[in-house]
Amino acid sequence: MKVLFLLIFLQQIFTSIMLSQESERRYRARELGIAVGILPTGKYNAITDVKGVKVGHKTIIKGDSIRTGVTVIIPHEGDIFKEKVPCAFYAGNAFGKFVGSTQIEELGELETPIALTNTLAVPKVADALIQFTLEKSGMEIRSVNPVVGETNDGYLNKIQDRVITYQDVLDAINSASSGEVEEGSVGAGTGTIAFGWKGGIGTASRVLPKNLGGWTVGVLVQTNFGGILSINGAPVGLELGKFYLKNELEKADGSIIIVIATDAPLMPNQLKRLAKRAMLGLARTGSPSTNGSGDYVIAFSTNPDCRIKSIEDYQPQTIKVLPNFALSPLFQAVVEATEEAIYNSILKATTITGYMGRKVEAIPIGKVLEILNKYNVLNYDKKFKTK
Repeated sequence: MKVLFLLIFLQQIFTSIMLSQESERRYRARELGIAVGILPTGKYNAITDVKGVKVGHKTIIKGDSIRTGVTVIIPHEGDIFKEKVPCAFYAGNAFGKFVGSTQIEELGELETPIALTNTLAVPKVADALIQFTLEKSGMEIRSVNPVVGETNDGYLNKIQDRVITYQDVLDAINSASSGEVEEGSVGAGTGTIAFGWKGGIGTASRVLPKNLGGWTVGVLVQTNFGGILSINGAPVGLELGKFYLKNELEKADGSIIIVIATDAPLMPNQLKRLAKRAMLGLARTGSPSTNGSGDYVIAFSTNPDCRIKSIEDYQPQTIKVLPNFALSPLFQAVVEATEEAIYNSILKATTITGYMGRKVEAIPIGKVLEILNKYNVLNYDKKFKTK
């Protein structure tokens, strides 16, 4: 009991420091005592905790009007076209443009990196992925299914200039790495907005206990949507006075792209079940998934035994997959990781001034901590021990 009181006392000191000295440094949720759910995180608490997965960004800031970029997720280190991974797609609300979704729905395969960008750059980024695949594979390829998701950053970015080039996409791919993932106002999240505050890129992971398979689930999000922000159940948006339907004026339209990776051996129909559960994590943060929001989820398995060889390299194979009754712990992992990834995308984002002098503030961390202390929702992992 004394230890708990000491932890709370130290948290209050940390909060007072943050309130008196709000700096440019931004923090991940866990660094602030915001522990989501019951499952442990991976080493980096990122999608890259799934072995082989890499993430790369290209942030594009030019003059006073260009605030955009590209983020890529690479499922494994081999040739993705020759070693396709099982994949699934789910549209929670389909106000948006997600290139490659229909072939994923039909075949359940991913054969290029996943790229995230802004709405009007989708065709250019898709073309870049096609060119990259043609050059990398060294094969006479006649069909490539590029996979590109988007959110609209047109408030902070002069989106009509369509500045993203093939080299930008290539730079994002070449910069991709495992380990820690840069979050916040970077890559495809450079010009995005979430809950009225600066949004961006966020990530998180969960690892199942050994007796449940020890599988890892990682999530990466590009946040650009609205609602009534809730953090671990605390009404942060209401307390800060910035929320959907306030005075019946503020809008909550926008989009979110959620990318799920796992090393669990799953087939496309099972991955789609995972993808659907990500919407529960989104709902926990306070999104109503409004009419004008493009809420898209893509999920893939990196498990080597589940990869689909290209026809040139095909050999008959036996694939061992998890039974459906074993999926519930993975569902829990997806919900938790999605929720925390969204928090990280907001907490790590920095204030951005962009097109037409518009400015979107970073959420004030000190005030957020004050609210979370008020509702006693910090350090759940220390208050309630789970086996």
